[in-house]
Amino acid sequence: MKKIVIIISIVLVVSLLSKKNNNLTNDMIRFRVIANSNSSRDIMMKEKVVSVLSNTIFKKNKSIEETRNNVMSNINNIENKIDNLFKKNDYDMTYNISYGLNHFPEKQYRGQVFEEGDYESLVIEIGEAKGNNYFCILYPPLCMIDDNMKEEIKYDFKILELLKKWF
Repeated sequence: MKKIVIIISIVLVVSLLSKKNNNLTNDMIRFRVIANSNSSRDIMMKEKVVSVLSNTIFKKNKSIEETRNNVMSNINNIENKIDNLFKKNDYDMTYNISYGLNHFPEKQYRGQVFEEGDYESLVIEIGEAKGNNYFCILYPPLCMIDDNMKEEIKYDFKILELLKKWF
């Protein structure tokens, strides 16, 4: 009987933790830049947009509120940087900046699947926005993690660690 209670408890804990892990994606602020098309020039400009904005929005903020405030207070600065970048590169293209709830298709990022849905995010659509996109997470600050890192970010749960010690 004791084993059955333990097994049921483990199933309940794992179930609750997996729901918590799904909610983890709701506690994030995403960032996406969508290229006009997949032409080499459009993709290059998308990458330049990400690069020129890196000092403005890729900050290691300590909270989701701090990240949110950083993005909202820099919208005009982001517009100015994109305008200057497009002028400097003789790139006559419109763009749209949207901060708030934006729709995202299902996305796999750093080994985690993010379900399709509307998420808090900063999205920059260049031109027709029919090209490949740059995607990362502003909060928690995963954008600045080196792609060559050997260790992946891992979310651990203390209860699971304790249960693993028992079994």
